[in-house]
Amino acid sequence: MKKKNTTQKSETDWAHIKSMTDADVDISDSPEINDKMWVNGILRRGLKPIVRKKQITLRIDNDVLDFFKSQGQGYQTRINQLLRAYMEEVKKLE
Repeated sequence: MKKKNTTQKSETDWAHIKSMTDADVDISDSPEINDKMWVNGILRRGLKPIVRKKQITLRIDNDVLDFFKSQGQGYQTRINQLLRAYMEEVKKLE
């Protein structure tokens, strides 16, 4: 197997990139984000927990729980990931 050349210099103008604002970024050719894309982007497998977890009792509608369980093993982790993503987005708005 051929070794990848890791000494190649980047041709990216990082100073220009860092000076750009959100308004400077052209996203006209980006696809519209739908719910499925959002959910798939949140589910990042294999990440270590950021904080210790606390065991609680939580009442969830049967159909919601059935949906997550139908996705297979790790349904509690996926529920936690969705709650964390929601929390982080709300904190950005504060």
